[in-house]
Amino acid sequence: MTDTRLGSKSPTLFRAFILCIALGLQACSTILPETYVPKRGQMGKDVMWLPTSDDLVYKMLEAAKVGPDDELVDLGAGDGKIPIAAAKQFGARAWGIEYNKELAALANRNAQRAGVASRVNIVHGDIFKEDFSKASVVTLYLLEELNAQLRPTLLNMKPGTRILSNTFSMGDWEPDEVIRVGNGTGYFWTVPAKVSGVWSVSGIDGKIPASLKLVQVHQRIGGILDHQGKQQTLLGARIHGNALHFSFVNSEGQLKSVKAQVKDDALTGEVVGPYGMLDIQPLPVNIEGRRQKD
Repeated sequence: MTDTRLGSKSPTLFRAFILCIALGLQACSTILPETYVPKRGQMGKDVMWLPTSDDLVYKMLEAAKVGPDDELVDLGAGDGKIPIAAAKQFGARAWGIEYNKELAALANRNAQRAGVASRVNIVHGDIFKEDFSKASVVTLYLLEELNAQLRPTLLNMKPGTRILSNTFSMGDWEPDEVIRVGNGTGYFWTVPAKVSGVWSVSGIDGKIPASLKLVQVHQRIGGILDHQGKQQTLLGARIHGNALHFSFVNSEGQLKSVKAQVKDDALTGEVVGPYGMLDIQPLPVNIEGRRQKD
């Protein structure tokens, strides 16, 4: 009986057949060459497209300590460079909002080329209409006036949310850090908890509750501590995310430090100190506080 199998009839033809199949599968899995190339300086809805340098992108994401637990959103994502870097170099889940439909599509193709399409998505949309309130990191490269429009939204995000901006600042909201790389400048902020008002705090200096009045402009705070009719100005008061810190002098003339976490109208923490050469170091004292209603 004659063997009519392809491999037996012609080994050369069989190998050529297998090679064709392999090349066909490879072609199916290969991304086609890019046909859309954005032009540097091309105008969009409100701003022109200018790519951020790779070095500045890395330093900004590094300053914000971006990591695998983060959800990063890039407002005006362009070609997707920042979300892609956040996913590929820092392990974050990232997405972006881009008004230009062609740029948004290009950014998603770039994510696919970079091998991070499963963790990066660029949506075609308007940064003033899309909901990005759940992001833990926000990046932007807009204009000063657009930053000013976005600032109320950013300040209302969850305390501890990190904000990064290329080139343009946020008016009188001082950055926590200015990042300089070559000719590029980036700014880094942490959204502060809202702590202004009068608080009743127990445990701060004995059994009698104290009154704590705080004033706030963004992350800068000051205040007065009123305990048993004696008032004093807080020392070194600051708020970082939802972490509140300040020092005061207690009834025995000792410098004490307060470290507390703020959540809405409640705070919990501890009083520590004094520090120094004491025979017995005092244990931290737990405190609790509530903001008083107007």
